[in-house]
This record gives sequence, C-alpha cells and structure tokens, in this order.
Amino acid sequence: MTTGFPATPGDVPFEKGLHRLTGHCSAWLVPDGTWGWSNAGLVTGENRSLLVDTLFDVPMTREMLSGLAGRTERRPIATVVNTHANGDHWFGNELLADAEIIASEPTATEMGSNGPDLILALLDQDGPLGRFARHIFSPFDFASITPTPANRTFADELHLDVDGVAVQLSCLGPAHTEGDSVVLVPDEGVLYAGDLLFIGGTPISWAGPLSNWIAACDRMLAMDVEFIVPGHGPVTGKDGVRGVRDYLEWVQGEAADRHRKGMSPQEAMRDISLGRFAELDERGRIAQNVLSAYYELDPEMERVDTREVFRRIAELEGFS
Repeated sequence: MTTGFPATPGDVPFEKGLHRLTGHCSAWLVPDGTWGWSNAGLVTGENRSLLVDTLFDVPMTREMLSGLAGRTERRPIATVVNTHANGDHWFGNELLADAEIIASEPTATEMGSNGPDLILALLDQDGPLGRFARHIFSPFDFASITPTPANRTFADELHLDVDGVAVQLSCLGPAHTEGDSVVLVPDEGVLYAGDLLFIGGTPISWAGPLSNWIAACDRMLAMDVEFIVPGHGPVTGKDGVRGVRDYLEWVQGEAADRHRKGMSPQEAMRDISLGRFAELDERGRIAQNVLSAYYELDPEMERVDTREVFRRIAELEGFS
C-alpha cells in the first residue's frame, strides 16, 4: 500500500489486505475473488468506525481485524453493516458481537436459512456435487462458526453518522439475494456494493429477478462516486457496473429466446454460448442465472432447490 491515496480505481492493486481509498474510506481486498473470497470495507470517523461485511469464517475475519488495527485501534468498530445474507459476508460477525450489526429486513430474515449448516450439508454430498462443493469450500472452516445475525434492521434506506462521516445504506434487492444493500459514503465518492458487483467473476442471481438487478445497476450508475468496492474482485469504477449490467442483460435476452423456443432451463444452460463472457470465472453460474430468467418469465414455475443448482453448476464446470 502506498502512502498517498489512489487517483483512480485502477491504481488500487488487487492484493490481499488493507487499501486506503480516501481520507475516511478503506477496502479490505481478498484475491482471487472466486467462491468465498470476498471483500470488506471500512469507514473511519474521529473516534469510531463502521465495517462493511465480515468474511467467510472466523480465522479470515480475525486476520482482517488484525490487519485493520492500524486504523481502528483508536477508532474501534462500533457498527457492522452486512450487505446481504450469503455467509462470506457475515459468518465472521461473532468477533464483533458487541457492535451494532445492521442489515436490511430481507437480509436479516434470509440469514436464518443461510447459516453454515447449508454449506456443511453440501460438503457432505457424494458424487460430482460433493466434489465440487469441496473444491470451492474446503479452504474455509464452517464447523466452528456461531451464527451472529443482525441486531438492527432497516427497510429501504438508512442514514448514519460515523463521527461526522455521512453514510447512506440503500436496499436495492432482491437481486443477487433477497435484500442486497449498498453502502454509500457520498462526501468521499465511495460505494461499497456488496455482491451486486462481481468484477472478473460471473454474477449469480440467487433471488432475482434479473430486471431488478439491472435496475440496481442503473441506480448505482446514477450515484456520484469514483471508487466502488465490489463484493468480489478488484476495486472498480462505473465501467465495472456497466460490465455487470451488460452480462445480466445478455443472460436475460439469451434465456428469453430459448424460453420462446420451448427449451427447459437445463437445455438452455447447455445451449447458450458464453461468447465474450467465457473469460469470467465461475462460468457455470449461468445455470442459476438462466433459472432466474425463467422464473421471471414464468412465475408459476417450480423453484429448483440449492443442491440441484449446485449440481448443475458443477456439471457445467466439468465435475462429473
């Protein structure tokens, strides 16, 4: 990390650790940004700090808190914001259980069904599904987690004052999950986007609809920001938002075309050629994204459970 602040998002190296963005805003980046390797953010006021997300397990979160100590020793973390209910953004909450932990109302509800037991069950599966789950999740320790959900919720927006630093929380979901939130620090031109942004990786629409995620991208593009910290991948600017929106619009169109032709979601996921998006990591996530598009086109369609979704992703990722 350099002594000055970066001039552009491209000046922030995608290297593990703490990166100062502005006078009051920092990012904790975790390469390589694939399954479970997520980012966090820190907003520091005069005497206290706000943390945006914890990490996938307790050891990772403890390492992060140690790495943030230079910024937080005199400005302890008093507030945690969990951007959504996927475990890689809140399973480390127990280390900050005395803080105020804030999440949107849908996220707080979804946390009840998105605890470590869900992942432990996937890891225990036989066959391709189990091999795939162990391939992506084996680096993390889920057995020792004490789920510590939000203790304060909000509906659409919440304005906070971190010792003179204005922070705005906005729930833009459902999209990636039921209650995706972003954290805007308007006077610093910084946005913490959670998993509404995957930079270098394939977005995955667990909740959808895709049209709402596209609208969320438009709302982020309308914000006056320079630095955007994604849930996964390097710090970006508005071009990163446009890239995610382009992918979502492309999936929406490709899926709609095959839905009109009478293809099933499984037939469609195998038929779609990824083209320019083939270079993204986690390409198999198109299995869930096609389902999300089909659910929007046919609201009465039966939902596919999480295990089956992972099985389809595993198939597309070459696990057989």
